[in-house]
Amino acid sequence: MNEKHAVKIANELNLSPQQIMATASLLEDGATVPFIARYRKEATGTLDEVAITAIRDRTAQLEELDRRRESVLKSLQERELLTDELKEKILAADTLSTLEDIYLPYRPKRRTRATIAKEKGLEPLAKFIFEQKEDTDPVAEAGAYIDPEKGIETVDDALAGSRDIIAEWVNENQEAREKMRALFMKKASFRSKVTAGKETEGVKFRDYFDWEESVTKAPSHRILAMRRGENEGFLTLRAEPPEEEALALLESMFVKGTGPASQEVKAAVHDCYKRLLCRSMETEIRVETKQRADSEAIKIFADNLRELLLAPPLGQKNVMAIDPGIRTGCKVGSLDRQGKLLQTATVYLFQSEHAKKDAAAKLGELLNTYEVEAIAVGNGTGGRETEAFVKSLSLPRNVPVVMVNESGASVYSASEVARTEFPDLDITFRGAISIGRRLMDPLAELVKIDPKSIGVGQYQHDVNQQALKQSLDDLVISCVNAVGVEVNTASEQLLTYVSGLGPQLARNMIAYRNENGPLTSRKDLKKVPRLGPKAFEQAAGFLRVKNGTNPLDASAVHPESYHIVEAMAADLGCEVRGLLEDEELRQRIDLQKHVTDKVGVPTLTDILAELFKPGRDPRKQFEGFHFTEGIETIEDLRSGMKLPGVVTNVTAFGAFVDIGVHQDGLVHVSQIADRFVKDPSKVVKVNQRVTVTVLGVDLERKRISLSMKKDSVQSNGKETKSSKRSRNSDKERRPKKSVTTPHNNPFVEALSGRTKEPRGR
Repeated sequence: MNEKHAVKIANELNLSPQQIMATASLLEDGATVPFIARYRKEATGTLDEVAITAIRDRTAQLEELDRRRESVLKSLQERELLTDELKEKILAADTLSTLEDIYLPYRPKRRTRATIAKEKGLEPLAKFIFEQKEDTDPVAEAGAYIDPEKGIETVDDALAGSRDIIAEWVNENQEAREKMRALFMKKASFRSKVTAGKETEGVKFRDYFDWEESVTKAPSHRILAMRRGENEGFLTLRAEPPEEEALALLESMFVKGTGPASQEVKAAVHDCYKRLLCRSMETEIRVETKQRADSEAIKIFADNLRELLLAPPLGQKNVMAIDPGIRTGCKVGSLDRQGKLLQTATVYLFQSEHAKKDAAAKLGELLNTYEVEAIAVGNGTGGRETEAFVKSLSLPRNVPVVMVNESGASVYSASEVARTEFPDLDITFRGAISIGRRLMDPLAELVKIDPKSIGVGQYQHDVNQQALKQSLDDLVISCVNAVGVEVNTASEQLLTYVSGLGPQLARNMIAYRNENGPLTSRKDLKKVPRLGPKAFEQAAGFLRVKNGTNPLDASAVHPESYHIVEAMAADLGCEVRGLLEDEELRQRIDLQKHVTDKVGVPTLTDILAELFKPGRDPRKQFEGFHFTEGIETIEDLRSGMKLPGVVTNVTAFGAFVDIGVHQDGLVHVSQIADRFVKDPSKVVKVNQRVTVTVLGVDLERKRISLSMKKDSVQSNGKETKSSKRSRNSDKERRPKKSVTTPHNNPFVEALSGRTKEPRGR
C-alpha cells in the first residue's frame, strides 16, 4: 500500500498508519473483512468490521484518484503541455475535484464559443481588455480586429468574442472554482417547481410544487424525493446560491476597476457565471448531495436489514406454515425440524361454515401427524383472521401461533432459487414454506431473497445501485459469518456468503455433501473440489460441524488455533472435550501462559469465550408476540388506543409499526420519544416490540398516525398540552417552508401506506 495513503487514512479515521498498512496488506492478500476482524486482531490492533470496511473503501477511493492522476499526467505529457510546476500541482491534488480543476484549462474540449473566438484571432484583444488599464478603450482596440472573412463584421462582434474568451478563463480559474464551490456548499438552496401542465398528474409530489430548502439542511429523503419528481417529469429542480452573492464574489476576484475595459470584464464574468460556472457548480453539488443522500439512505437500509437478518430464530422445531389466502385458500406446508417439506394442503377459511369445518379437521390431522411444535402464519391479507381461526382450534398448550412478516415471500416463490429447491411444487406453496423457515431461522431463509425486496428500505431504488449492492453484500456477509453456518444443512445461498467461499465453492460443497454424505470434521472441507488452502483458511472458522469427530469443529475456534486449546487442556490434565464440559477447569486457564509472538491476549480471550459457549448463537432468544385481540382491521382503530406493535421499518422521518391491522402505522420522528430525536434509529430498531398510541386514522387514504410518547393522548383521545408543545417545538425546528410530514404526504404513500402483500390471492 502507498505509505502516503496510509498516513492520510490514519489521520481521517484516527488510527495508526501501522494499523492501516497491516489491514491493507491482509485485504490485498485476499483476506475477507469478517476473517480479519475475527482472526487477525493482533495484526490490526483489534479493528472491527466497520473500521476495516472503511479502510478498504477509502483505499479504493484513493487508488481511483491515483489512476485518474496518472491518466491526466499521461495526457499532458503526450501533448507536450506538462511543466514541472503543473506536475507538482497535479501530484499535490488530494481530491478528485481539485485535480479536475487543475486539468480543466488543458483538457481536450469540443469547440466552444471561446475556441471559435480564438480561431478568429481574438485572444490578443481578450488579453488586452483583461488587463483593465484605466486609459484602455476597448471599442477603439476592437476596431482593428474587424474581418468579415473571419465572421467579425462589427466592433460588437469582436468584443463579444473577447468576452467569450475571458468567460472561459474565469470558468477555468482554479481559485475561482474553489471559492464558488465553497459558496455553493454553504449558501445554495434547492428550489423545485411543478412542471407546467403536470399539476394533476404529479399530485403525489404536490409538497414540492413550490419548494425551497437549504442544501446543507435538506435531509436525504427529501433530496431523493425531489430528484425522483424531476426524473419522472413532474418537477424542475435547481440548486443555486443567491445570484448576487455569486456575482459579487467573482467581480471581487476579476473586476479591477470601473473603466470601459473593466465593464467588459464584468459583463464576461456575469456571462461566465450564468452560462458556465453556475451550471458546473450546480452539477457538482447535485452529485455531492446525491451521494450524501444515497449514503444516508443506504445506511438506514443496512441498519434495518441487519436487525431483520439477526432476528431471534425459533430454532429446530416441527412447524406448520400457513400462507393466508381469501379467494384461493390458505396454503399449508408441514416442515420437519430441518425445514424439510413433509406435506402440503389447501384449506378454505373464508368461504362457508362447511369449508371452515373441513379446514379445522385437516389442520388438526396435520398437527397430530407431524407432531407440530409451532405454527407460522404469514401477516399478509387475511393473516389476522387466519391466526384467530388457528387459535380457536384445540391446540396443545405449548404450541405457539406466530405471525411472520412475509415481505418478499412472493419474490422468493417465483425465483430461480425456489424453482431449484421445489421444481415440482406450485408457486403458492413455496411462499408457505418460506414463511415457516423464516420462523425457524430468519437469516438462513432471507439470504435467498434480494435484500431490496424485503421492504425495510427508504428510496432504495433511487440510490446508487452499485453502492447499495456493495453495502448490502457486506452486511449479509457480516451477519452470516457472525452467526456461523452448519456445513451439513446450509443451503447453497447461505454458504455463498461464508468468508472465502462464494457461489462456485458453495455449489461444490453441496455436490460433495450429496455424493459423500455429511462432513464429519472441518478437515473434510479440504476434500471439496477447488477448496484450496486459502479458501479453507478464510472459511473454516465460520463453518460448523455439529456432532463431528472434533468437538472444536462445532465452535468458532479456528483450526489454526486448535493446538492452543489442546495445550490448555494438557496443562490441566484433561481432554479438549473435558475442557468444554467442565466450567471449573475452564476457570483455571491462565491465558498469559499461552501468549506468543503471533498469538496475543485478544485472540486468546476470544478462544476462552468460545470454550465457555461453544458455537454460541449471537442472536437473541426467541420470544412470542401477540397483537391485541379484536383489533384486526383499520376500521377497528380509535384515537387514544394503546396497542402493542412491532417495528417493521425505520426511516429518516420516523418508524413504521405493525399493530396487526394489515396496515403499518407511522410514528413520525416528532412522536418517537418524549424528548426531541433527530435520528429515529437511535431510539427504535426493526423487529423491536413497542407500545404505541393511535393519534389518528385516515380511512380514505388508509393512513395510521401513531405515537410512542407516554403522554401523547388522553383517555378521551384529545391531544395533551405536552404533546402540543412537542409538536409545535418540532414545527419550529423545520424549515420555514416545510414539506408536509410523511404520514400525510401523498408522495410517500408507497412507503407510509405499507400494506401487507396481497400477492393476488
